[in-house]
Amino acid sequence: MRRSTINTLIREAITFFDKHQFRLPPFAHWTPEEWKTKGPECDEIRKHGLGWDLTDLGSGDFFKVGLLLFTIRNGDPKNPDGVKNYAEKIMIVREMQVTPWHYHWFKTEDIINRGGGNLVLEIAWMNDDETGLDSRAVTYSSDGVSKTVPAGSKVVLSPGESITLPPKLCHTFYGEEGKGTVLVGEVSR
Repeated sequence: MRRSTINTLIREAITFFDKHQFRLPPFAHWTPEEWKTKGPECDEIRKHGLGWDLTDLGSGDFFKVGLLLFTIRNGDPKNPDGVKNYAEKIMIVREMQVTPWHYHWFKTEDIINRGGGNLVLEIAWMNDDETGLDSRAVTYSSDGVSKTVPAGSKVVLSPGESITLPPKLCHTFYGEEGKGTVLVGEVSR
């Protein structure tokens, strides 16, 4: 992807965030020239990979398989003093733009629809030998309410709704067709 396309997508993201009253920290707007002037006082940003990520996840087609996100805070869960052992990200998910099936070994994450369209997640447990999806039912929490669904079920989050994904719960997600681009938050540990 060309740098000019990436820059355009980031500008569009900032406009979308602003439209939904979600403000980014100042470093989100720093130019490469401004970054060159930043010293060790900004090491936390560098060390923890804060900032913009835009990926097509190797698909070659960002608009079909991809994700644009901004990491606001990203601590170390193994930090012995427990200071900032969590992460917060804000994402833009377009209609039918897929983030492929994946899971996290140790991370628990809340995925939150913060505005815009509907977010569709499909969920299933990883099987015991980690070669595919398991057929057993999935019990999950959505805004403090426990729900059980068959493996591979679609969970649709409207604006304001969230889901908690425990470790090893496989998931894929995308914006529901015809409902608009989705502002998605993630809080994880």
